[in-house]
Amino acid sequence: MAAVWMIDRERCKGCGLCTVACPKKLLELGHQEPNGKGYYPVEMTDMTACVACASCAKICPDSAISVGKE
Repeated sequence: MAAVWMIDRERCKGCGLCTVACPKKLLELGHQEPNGKGYYPVEMTDMTACVACASCAKICPDSAISVGKE
């Protein structure tokens, strides 16, 4: 089963808590394009390495991340 990781870019405020919580260090703060509120949402660096532990989703204060398995 493959992991499915999604982020609601408009809800993310780029706090970085998820980048610390990820045991595989697969998340990084975005720097490409800000969302509508001016924040740079977090980005997944390697979806194939994600084990769908959902640590990032659990720690997100804005419930911007969802994780599951196909």
